[in-house]
Amino acid sequence: MQARRKQHQVGIKTNMAKRYTAEFKRDAVALVRSSPHRNVTEIARELGVSPEGLRGWVKQDKTDRGEGRPDELTSAEREELTRLRRQTVEQQKTIEILRKAAAYFATETTR
Repeated sequence: MQARRKQHQVGIKTNMAKRYTAEFKRDAVALVRSSPHRNVTEIARELGVSPEGLRGWVKQDKTDRGEGRPDELTSAEREELTRLRRQTVEQQKTIEILRKAAAYFATETTR
């Protein structure tokens, strides 16, 4: 019974991605960097994370240390870009509200 349930659950996909702390990611990347004789897949399996995720963390770490491609964004640049995009959306909402208010008051004053 247990084996059947486990087999059934393997095919189930969830929309919730696991979140790892910055400290966990930093330690995982340090382990990869300090273990040149081991591959990322092996280390990821040991840590219980996806190999693709761990490779992404290692790649981002290289970029943050200035070893990535010139067109890649550092973590700080990514955070700033996210903040600026949110700010832009908020400003667009404010502009739309002000536009509607101006139109409303323009029609009110002509009556």
